[in-house]
Amino acid sequence: MIAAIVHLPEQLIRFLIIGCVNTAFAYGIYALSIFLGAHYTLAVLLSTVIGTCFSFKTMGTMVFDNPDNKLIFKFIAVYTLCYFLNIGILRLLTLLGLTNLYIAGLTSSLLVALISFCLNKWVVFRKKDNSSYTCPETH
Repeated sequence: MIAAIVHLPEQLIRFLIIGCVNTAFAYGIYALSIFLGAHYTLAVLLSTVIGTCFSFKTMGTMVFDNPDNKLIFKFIAVYTLCYFLNIGILRLLTLLGLTNLYIAGLTSSLLVALISFCLNKWVVFRKKDNSSYTCPETH
């Protein structure tokens, strides 16, 4: 119903909703770690590891309709890549003068979430019977 109202593919709407929950959960871990004095690289690592465990089932079942537990290794590979992307973006933002690590972390998380969707769709939960399986258009 929401997809019809905003003219976006239903799967993308599900990703955005589940992604918001997963991102809020992971960002909460990140922010708590920063608050407790952790370096941002450790905060992102904790956020990514714990978030990966939480996200695997929610993404697989609710977004991509694929509960196959064998895909966990591909999922972990995508999240590992996302971890390094997140660190790189945070480093770039801090070099550009954004010293508030809460805002930098939120900004980075949003960018990495979009990349994560495409990687999960193309690599992890790809439908083998559909070679033209691509990210949805958002016109």
